[in-house]
Amino acid sequence: MSHNTLKPAIPFSAACLGIATFAAMDAMMKGLATEMGTYNAMLWRTGIAALLALSLFVLTRSTMPPRSSLKIHLWRGMVTSVMAYLFFWGLVYVPLAEAIALSFIAPLIALYLATLLLGETIGKTEVIASIIGLAGAAVIIFGKFSGDYSAETAKGVVAILISAALYAYNLILQRQQALIAKPIEISLFQNATVVSIYLLLAPFLAVVPLAEQWPALTLTAVLGVSSLMLLSWAYARAEAKTLIPVEYTAFVWASIFGWLAYDEQLTLATLVGTALIVFGCLLAARQHPEAVEHVESTAV
Repeated sequence: MSHNTLKPAIPFSAACLGIATFAAMDAMMKGLATEMGTYNAMLWRTGIAALLALSLFVLTRSTMPPRSSLKIHLWRGMVTSVMAYLFFWGLVYVPLAEAIALSFIAPLIALYLATLLLGETIGKTEVIASIIGLAGAAVIIFGKFSGDYSAETAKGVVAILISAALYAYNLILQRQQALIAKPIEISLFQNATVVSIYLLLAPFLAVVPLAEQWPALTLTAVLGVSSLMLLSWAYARAEAKTLIPVEYTAFVWASIFGWLAYDEQLTLATLVGTALIVFGCLLAARQHPEAVEHVESTAV
């Protein structure tokens, strides 16, 4: 099926699944970063992910990308290495659901960055959808951040906010990257770039994981690669302004995983905010039956 005849619900659903997979990885990484430190959790998880992506790259007989594509791969990898580290470092000190709520500033920023960097137009519906989603996040944050917090928690919040700003830019790079490269290629070069950057500090910070930590590290790598490929596939087939609101569904999954793994309790504010977020996502998704445009034939 060509990209032009692909129903918009399909890439939208793929993006939703990619976000759910990513949320599961976040939940596992919170535990690993707490156990072994953020640097080592990121180093070993990303290393395994790079090996998995390399295996898929070889098995599918993919070819090396041109230099122009490599530049985008390397640049996004560099942005991701800082963005991911800050997020998982902050996650050690901030509950999962609250961290995801803070990260909701990213889709809002990215929605408007899409007009500047991708030339996409934003209509009244997208503005309303983003406001509804942001209002949902605000309700959650107001409900969660009403008590006293330690200095470590405050630092964690700042790290996550900076990470969210970088993630907004990352979403735009994801759209640009998805138009010129296949998901397997994107996964390989992003993970390879990130692990290469982290390896520079390995002589000073690296510690070999314990035997019982390898299964969890491997699973987070599988989840990360799967999520990246799903999102890359979706962003190659729909405009960023259509898929960006999907990011808000991450809180639904974070609430579930946070409750299951860390006994984080759902509150009325959480439920009201989540309802607003999901409504905003559905509103945006329904407005773009023609969302598959500006897609090059090289994005498969």
